Amino acid sequence: MDKIKIGVIREGKVPPDFRVPLTPNQCAEIKSTYNNVDVVVQRSPIRAFTDAQYAEQGIELVDSLDSCDVILGVKEVNQEDLIENKSFMFFSHTYKKQPYNRALLQSILSKNIRLIDYEVLKDKRNVRLLGFGRYAGIVGCYNAFLTFGLKHNLYHLKAANKCEDRKEVERELKKVILPNNFKCVLTGYGRVGHGAREILSLLPIKEVDYSDYLSKDFNEPVFTQLEVNNYYERKDGSEFIKKEFYQNPELFDCVFSKYTITSDMYIPCHYWSDKAAFILTKEALKSNDLRISVVADISCDIDGPIASTIRPSKVKDPIYGYNPQLDKEVDYLDDDAIAVMAVDNLPCELPKDASEDFGNELIKHIIPCLVGEDPDQIIYRASQTTLNGELNEPFKYLEDYVSNND
Repeated sequence: MDKIKIGVIREGKVPPDFRVPLTPNQCAEIKSTYNNVDVVVQRSPIRAFTDAQYAEQGIELVDSLDSCDVILGVKEVNQEDLIENKSFMFFSHTYKKQPYNRALLQSILSKNIRLIDYEVLKDKRNVRLLGFGRYAGIVGCYNAFLTFGLKHNLYHLKAANKCEDRKEVERELKKVILPNNFKCVLTGYGRVGHGAREILSLLPIKEVDYSDYLSKDFNEPVFTQLEVNNYYERKDGSEFIKKEFYQNPELFDCVFSKYTITSDMYIPCHYWSDKAAFILTKEALKSNDLRISVVADISCDIDGPIASTIRPSKVKDPIYGYNPQLDKEVDYLDDDAIAVMAVDNLPCELPKDASEDFGNELIKHIIPCLVGEDPDQIIYRASQTTLNGELNEPFKYLEDYVSNND
């Protein structure tokens, strides 16, 4: 079997991203598992894991990745760091024809690079295999309760990015004290929603059915997590069929407004199509019966389904206020303000834990296909480009995009 050399690239985005695709232990695991695979790491002063930690696991540190066959990163690789005739794996944010990365894909093609995009690595059932969604949910839900404590001056949690790791985050949660009538609603499951549940399981809060949530009063903190059929319904009044909703969301109305008058906090974890009706509307937020005081928008679609999410926030300044009557940003501590947490790179706040989780999935689902047999063509189906400088067959729809004709 041919020898394969994998390189871990130095992240070059600004602001810096501290995550890695593979931790030191995971690099060592790959080397010990596959006799035909070598792993090297490009030196970096910014990673959550230091160069010394990689060296301690017997991983060679290098300045150049020119000798590598496959190069792994996390965020988009800067064009000047692309190496001709190599295979790269990272989140390119190009397969949806994102205009801000058009030049990146053009450069990849011009340099005869095979781009394997993490975001489109899927199994034979077309289910995504990789992502940082779980830690987006974990950090986003933690930030939600951090925000609630600050908004109502109930308790103060240490920012997740100031914590050493997830264990410290979990210790911080012991400070959370919620009102007896506190109610929180979440939309969406998936990786993000299940990550949020991991935080909720550590809090003094009880899960209740959505119908009880709407109709009953409780003398203890409660939350409900909604399936899409709990807040969308057919416009013609016919039966809700989930598959039909995802195929034709424009046939459905959103009925989320009934939760805005019964909830103190809203945590959006959903995937939303721009063909679907908005969820938390400006009209609902202007209601005299509005109860929501905190929106922790993990999904973070700007000017989209959540009217209070008027911009993304940053890790160092994660909260802003939204005044529904004025439809503008204000101080989140204002009496008439909804406190909005809309950080758009949440997993970066716990880079060590998020990286380890991602690397585990990479080793489990992707590395065997990359270095050995790939009967389900997982790598092929996620390769946007080829080493011949062409779009791969499944991505021919990007031709207009790369030609500036879309």
